[in-house]
Amino acid sequence: MHLRHQWLGSKIDYNQGLENQHRLVEEILKGDQQNHLLSLEHAPIYTIGRTRDTSSLGENTENLPYQVIETNRGGQATYHGPGQLTGYPVVDLRLLGRDLHAYIRALEEALIQTCLEYSIVATRRDGLTGVWVKDKKLASIGVGVKKWISMHGFAINITKESLRGFSSITPCGIDHVIMTCIENECSQAVSVKSFADASVGHLEKCLGQIEAK
Repeated sequence: MHLRHQWLGSKIDYNQGLENQHRLVEEILKGDQQNHLLSLEHAPIYTIGRTRDTSSLGENTENLPYQVIETNRGGQATYHGPGQLTGYPVVDLRLLGRDLHAYIRALEEALIQTCLEYSIVATRRDGLTGVWVKDKKLASIGVGVKKWISMHGFAINITKESLRGFSSITPCGIDHVIMTCIENECSQAVSVKSFADASVGHLEKCLGQIEAK
């Protein structure tokens, strides 16, 4: 599956990223056959899916260092900010058999394969969505769907700076989880954009394997 990759830049407002996704979703629903991948770094923000259980944000959200936004993805609270690659594939899932489970596994696999380029052995963990290095969480995945067009996607911590905002929440609602980043695991400096560029081919391949079934 070919993806039109756009690097939107750093410190992108969360709502701006959301508006870009909605625009592309509407274009596909109107007949555009192009699938997309938006890559960016957000300005610091906490997000949470539409759920009654907001305990992952803590007892008092007013004490959090950054704003909280409720959004139309699955999952509990997470943090987005500088040093983290946020990837938004806007993909027609009708081409992938309307298989949301397979789509999420493909996102995970694409990140796992990209990590290998940095000599990092990342894995899945049974019953837990995302990408892990041993018992530490490296990437979170939260997907939204509108008429079988995907929104939201993945967030993978690249630089050490990306870890700062997690200490104030319970990431993804998992108690005592330890977050890690690419730089910590490969012991070298890595730019967010370089990782984004490296991930595109792996994502296209993993989605293409679903498309071919």
